[in-house]
Amino acid sequence: MSWLNFFQTTSTCSVSFGRGTNASINPQEEELFNKSYQAFEQKNTLDAYAYFFESLINFSDEKSNENITMNKTDDALEFEIYQGSSRVQGRITQENLYAEVILVKKKHTSVALKRYVLERNYQLTYANYFSDDEYIKLKLYLDNITLSPQKIFFPLRELALNSDFDKEHIVSEFPEIPLEDIEHLQALDTNELQIKYDYLQKLIEEIEAKVVTLPSNDNSGMQSFLYLNILLKIDYLLVPKYKIYQKLSKKIQAYFSNDQVTLESRNEELRKYVEELKMLTLEEFSRNFYDAKYTFNPIEKSSYEELVTFINESQNKIKWYKNNRYPQVIPTIYQYIAFYSLYNYGINSVIKELFHTLVMIQNAPYFASLKCGKLYDAEKESLNKRAIISKLQDIVSKHQEKYKNLTLFTDELNFASLDEFSYSYYTLLKNLDFEEL
Repeated sequence: MSWLNFFQTTSTCSVSFGRGTNASINPQEEELFNKSYQAFEQKNTLDAYAYFFESLINFSDEKSNENITMNKTDDALEFEIYQGSSRVQGRITQENLYAEVILVKKKHTSVALKRYVLERNYQLTYANYFSDDEYIKLKLYLDNITLSPQKIFFPLRELALNSDFDKEHIVSEFPEIPLEDIEHLQALDTNELQIKYDYLQKLIEEIEAKVVTLPSNDNSGMQSFLYLNILLKIDYLLVPKYKIYQKLSKKIQAYFSNDQVTLESRNEELRKYVEELKMLTLEEFSRNFYDAKYTFNPIEKSSYEELVTFINESQNKIKWYKNNRYPQVIPTIYQYIAFYSLYNYGINSVIKELFHTLVMIQNAPYFASLKCGKLYDAEKESLNKRAIISKLQDIVSKHQEKYKNLTLFTDELNFASLDEFSYSYYTLLKNLDFEEL
């Protein structure tokens, strides 16, 4: 199915990592999709939608996350879809679908927010903003005459993702305006927040110490890797929301889009933002986190070939730094490859799980602090070979029913050191066969 790659993979612990869903897709997803398609062809619209929504329900430890709920009668189907800070509420009849998300109360809006909402309307394809007597909302209306599962997936995805983004944007840019309809959000455990805050400070201390070791001239490329890696690492491992996420993502986007600005200037912008993060108190930091249900992955689908090209280019850069005697940045690049890939590529669930496993190994102390396993002993600089191979084999075995030629040649992994392991691991990732049955 075309949307399978929009889903995040299952984590081995209760803590979520990365953007979007952190769950497994419905094991009957393909069967439910086919039933939905057939029901649409037969004009059994309510059944078609019901099958489709069931196919989008995701699971953790084989238990439904209830990210979609519905109530079907003879005449209508009412539903809710959860996407982070947004709760999509809708009603479907034989003739049409109507769905909406409540953002803020109309009486609380400012001129600046109203202007923002008007501008956003021009950026959307299916949904649009409006106001009723009480609220500012984002809505979607579809005529059911010619619909199919493919035609309803992307409009609903747009509604859910954009309303979630805009609610977080409002908190970031208009903090005086309270959000509405966020009772479904859950606060993070205080112990988890403390671990994340301490880890953030540790990362910043490490990068400050690392920058001092760089050569005094021609170090812009190395600084880029260091600063981009810490921001990508914060995004994937800590998963901040609201203001931190909004500003962090803008800094990353600006770095890659501002070709007219010197590399030194772009690095300085990243450095300044890292300094801002360092100054955050625990209380300020904690206001940027919550736990929620997710249905759609925000990252667009990418081809396996695109990923392989990126890994090849990155490995060539590692060779250049080795040949020119700049060893201090090489471990950072090995981490950067994984975090950049998870941030930018909408890759299939197999590769996501494999990347996440590498991230667990490369950042073992952090995962251990969250009680999420230990595949590498940083103090002894020792890889847990047996546990790693077992985990990789489990990942592959889950997907071999779909990918008949999927095989991991784990005997080609180099366990001599973490850097050598990482290099061999990326080489392994470049040689997978995803031909479907």
